[in-house]
Amino acid sequence: MNGFLVIFFTQQSRRHEGRMLGEWVVDLAKELGLRGATMTTGIEGFGHSGQLHSSHLFELADQPIEIRLALTEDELTRLFQRLDAEDLSLFYIKAPIELGTLGQKASP
Repeated sequence: MNGFLVIFFTQQSRRHEGRMLGEWVVDLAKELGLRGATMTTGIEGFGHSGQLHSSHLFELADQPIEIRLALTEDELTRLFQRLDAEDLSLFYIKAPIELGTLGQKASP
């Protein structure tokens, strides 16, 4: 099946509705019934402003965060409509992909 890989980039310090933005996006994906979302943390990175974001031993607030989703076109439309309604500023990458499942049994 054809779809899209969407990757959102943010920092651990960013909040939406009083929660970490990355967690809020993952919970939104679950609420919308999407097939899954994976949030990972980065060690270091910089964005459009050129400001370096990194994790430090005692301070993780500026740590880079990625949220990855493999979506059908319909799922992508529903997610982006909802994010647009929230009036968020959130950088993303969207690329066409082939997605599917191998094997007969789903993993727990």
